Amino acid sequence: MLHRTHSDRCLDLTDLLNLACDPANSETAMTLQVAPARTTAMRKPKAPEANRARIVAAATAEFASRGFKGASMDAIAARTSTTRALINYYFGSKEKLYLEVLERVYAEIRDAERDLELDHLPPAEALRSIVEFTYNYYVDHEYFVRLVVAENQAKGRYLKRSPTLRTVNRPIVDMLGGVLARGQAVGLFRRDADPIDVHLAIAALGMFNVTNQYTFGTLFQREMGAKGDVPRRRELVTEMVLRWLEPASVS
Repeated sequence: MLHRTHSDRCLDLTDLLNLACDPANSETAMTLQVAPARTTAMRKPKAPEANRARIVAAATAEFASRGFKGASMDAIAARTSTTRALINYYFGSKEKLYLEVLERVYAEIRDAERDLELDHLPPAEALRSIVEFTYNYYVDHEYFVRLVVAENQAKGRYLKRSPTLRTVNRPIVDMLGGVLARGQAVGLFRRDADPIDVHLAIAALGMFNVTNQYTFGTLFQREMGAKGDVPRRRELVTEMVLRWLEPASVS
């Protein structure tokens, strides 16, 4: 999560993205302070956590829009009315900033999933909650989907360089595994269901609504993404996953 300086309160990345995308917003204005003329050393910036949070938010918008190669450090600086020098002061390089963005956005969805509190729900309802949450998350956090697409276009080369990203996504697999095990124990879910396969199906069906909204929508004259019939398509995806998980009928 993104933390304010000297407190445990969190800064919401979605709100910061809205601020970062508007360079004219006075609240995002930051300037690089330099030492007096007698020295070229840079003073330590004030409010470092707030500055880092704004830069990450601006970088998230830029990388989601243009991918790693297309993203411009000057554009990120402009989004926060700061300089490349300050960005490098905090993050070291464009690649390190990009990895910071990837780690943050993946951590955010995993953190949100932990708030689902599924243990008290019957297995089918728990799984339904996961599917519906995931579908809604992709619609509401389109920048996350676009970053995933961008990193796939880069063949995952940057993601592979982050030890954090090798473990941050394990909780959703464990969560699905627990729900599946409960359902399998009472004969509700097929025995050969694998949590990673189920996660793949949920992610693929949910992301399509965002990644293909323009091509599919144009070809078939259907509104997609947040403009489409979200409740109907979310229910379709949920039913597809639940029906696939049903055990084969015994003849």
